[in-house]
Formats: sequence, structure tokens, C-alpha cells
Amino acid sequence: MAQQKTILRALAGETLPTPPIWMMRQAGRYLPEYRATRAQAGDFLKLCYNPELAAEVTLQPLRRYDFDAAILFADILLLPQALGADLWFVTGEGPRLSTITTAEELGRLKPVEEIHETLNPIYETVKILSEELPKETTLIGFAGAPWTVATYMIAGQGTPDQGPAHALKAANRPVFEGIMHRLTEGTIAYLSKQIEAGAECVKLFDSWAGSLQGDDFTEFSIKPMQRITAALKEKHPGIPVIAFPRGAGTKYIGTHAATGADCIAVDDGVDAAWVADNVQPDGCVQGNMKSSHMVTGGQGLIDETRRIRDALSGGAHIFNLGHGITPEADPANVQLMIDTLRGN
Repeated sequence: MAQQKTILRALAGETLPTPPIWMMRQAGRYLPEYRATRAQAGDFLKLCYNPELAAEVTLQPLRRYDFDAAILFADILLLPQALGADLWFVTGEGPRLSTITTAEELGRLKPVEEIHETLNPIYETVKILSEELPKETTLIGFAGAPWTVATYMIAGQGTPDQGPAHALKAANRPVFEGIMHRLTEGTIAYLSKQIEAGAECVKLFDSWAGSLQGDDFTEFSIKPMQRITAALKEKHPGIPVIAFPRGAGTKYIGTHAATGADCIAVDDGVDAAWVADNVQPDGCVQGNMKSSHMVTGGQGLIDETRRIRDALSGGAHIFNLGHGITPEADPANVQLMIDTLRGN
């Protein structure tokens, strides 16, 4: 049954008549039912760590839309919290963390084998979902890639240019590399537990990969994802991995081989026809509708859905956005996208 799931068939390299579809942040603030459940939980972190409610918000978009996959509802910053960083969310502003910028602070982080005490509720959410999802729906686990998570740990929050992480990388390479190593090994352990709990494939989100220049892109985006992918495939043979080095531009070329991932997710900064010529020959690709179409809708959404579908119809493709759906999106536009993709 598992290999009949369209997402898994695409990840295995099969070209399907109609590409399977899911959507980054498909469980989120654009849905009124999500906002109601988040209010019931009390706050965002309480929602993440409540298996029943986290499973509920993961399932909510599946009740509205015929997506081919569900992605675990969690957050990329739960791993640094499990490693011992303080984490809290400021309403309207986003996450805040205690910073890790010195050898002393790095030394106070927990060893990787101790993360599961904090993260066990996440694995319980995966178990619930593996039992409750429709049989044809693929369950995707995920984690942030080490570079992106490190940028938050070093700065204590999101930054427009990831400047604090770049500065630490230049000024104190041993501490920077120590953070990256701890995150890489922690991510392997975290995703492995998700797989054991029932995730059928996993995705690595390197949301800030595009800020890495020259050799740093290979060293700190690609190589950690390669290490994670190889370790997961060794421990869980056959597990598909999606890698998303967002903002890579022309550096998307060759990333299948460099990361070992089964699928490369591409953002909307590259054209689908270019992806078809330069990335898709190496394997499955995922993407890459602009999130803004979920706000504006109309004929523009219809035309762009068809254009991306047709441009990538010659190979394995999973239809998705080039970034997560935004809170101001109209839920009706999501249905329009799905109907267009599967229609004419």
C-alpha cells in the first residue's frame, strides 16, 4: 500500500500524469480552525507539545483539501530547546532564544542523547497521525537544517541577513562549528525518532541557505544535509528525504547528488522551466508556486498553476509553494489551486 501513495511514487522518481500536491505551512494561521485550536492550546509552544492538539491541526487541512501529504505540525526551534536553549515566542514578532556564541555557552548544551525527553510529545504526535491519516496520505516529518537553526541560536531571533551567524563563523570558527556539529547530530537523532514513530519521509528546511556564499554554501548547507541524509538512510533504508536549500539560485544544480536527497524543493526565485532543464533531470523536484498567489487568487493563480505543472511534467514532480503559505491567504484559493492542478 505504501508504495501506491503518490508522494512516495514521485519521490522514487516516477513521473505521474498529475503531480501530487501538499503545501508548506498547510496547517497554519490562514485557517480559522487552526486559530481556534491554537487559542485552545494557550500559546504556540503549548500547541506544539500537546500531541492531541498538534495532531488535530495537522489533520485540519486534510479535512478541507484533498492533499496527498500531511506534514507534522511542529517548529524547527524545538531542537535547540531540547538541547537546552531557552525558547519563547513574542506575539507579533516571532521566536526568541537564549544565545549561544561562546565556548562556555556551547559547553552548557545538553548531549544529543538527552533531547528525547523534551521531544517525546512530538513523536507521540507522529504516532497519532500515522494511525489517523487517510491511508492514501503520506506523513512527512521534518526538521530545520543545521545552518538555519544555528542562525537563530546565535542571534537569539530571526535576522534579515543572518549577520550574527556569519560574524561568529568568521570570528570564532571552533564555536560555530561546534554548534553546527551538535545540531547535525541532534537532527539525525530527532528525525530518526520521527521515522520510528511513523513518518514515511522527512524534509530538511534550510530556509537561510541562500545567505551562504562561495564554499560556505557547500560546507554549511549542503554537507550537513548530506551527513543527515546518509545517516538516516543507513539507519532506515529506503526512507525518502526532501532537501530545501531555499535561495540557492543556480546552486540548486547538482544538489540531488551533493545532498543524497531523493527530492530537491525549490523556491519561487527560480523559474520552473529552468528547474526542468537544470535540476529535475537529477531526480524529483518540489515546488514552486509563489505564496502571494494564495492571497490574490484569480486568473493569475490559475495560469501560474498550469504553467508550473506543465513545465515540470517531464519528470518526477511534487507540486508545492516556493515558501510557506502566509496568514493572509484566502482558503478558497488553495482549493482553486488544487482544482486547477488536477483539471485543465
